Amino acid sequence: MGELLLIRHGETEWTRTHRHTGLTDLPLTPHGEEQARRVAPLLAGRRIGRTLVSPARRAVRTAELAGLRGWETVPDLHEWDYGAYEGVTTAEIHRTRPSWDLWTDGVPPGRDGRRGESPEQVAARADRVLADVEPLLDDPDAADVVLVAHGHFLRVLAARRLGLPPAAGALFVLDTASLARLGAEHGRPAITAWNVTVPEAAPVARKFAPVPAAP
Repeated sequence: MGELLLIRHGETEWTRTHRHTGLTDLPLTPHGEEQARRVAPLLAGRRIGRTLVSPARRAVRTAELAGLRGWETVPDLHEWDYGAYEGVTTAEIHRTRPSWDLWTDGVPPGRDGRRGESPEQVAARADRVLADVEPLLDDPDAADVVLVAHGHFLRVLAARRLGLPPAAGALFVLDTASLARLGAEHGRPAITAWNVTVPEAAPVARKFAPVPAAP
């Protein structure tokens, strides 16, 4: 049985400054690119059967630098649509809405046409992605499935894979350019690794690459 590997993209200028980055298509910072390269050794030796990537360039570039190949871009993997809170920090939101919680309240629409999403709407996208990959994950001889996407979206997806409501994503912190693995124990989905990174002080060889699955 294959594992579901979740990779959050590397640092952008807005993740560095804690601004909500939904549909704004920002590039990786130079530090974010180096972070993405450090994902490669975490995939070394793993048999990858399928890779799905958010269409955002920060996710695509992370997949490239991590050594992944032959991926499919999937619109449902885009980050939470933050609507009126796009580019705004949580601290700024709390000045006018001190009790606001993304995981239970969602976000209001923005004036720029961004609709905003509720936790349930994000979960519906996550459920569609999971329905697409679950047949491969449930195959005893299957390789791993890799998803390269965004922090809040992947946290909701992890909650849904574990049979939890979308608000439970609040429990799963996922740093930039980190890897999480969802496998199974006794026939039930389970976390096998979470928020794994290669320490920045450690040298990283550029030869690491995942092992493609046999056709």
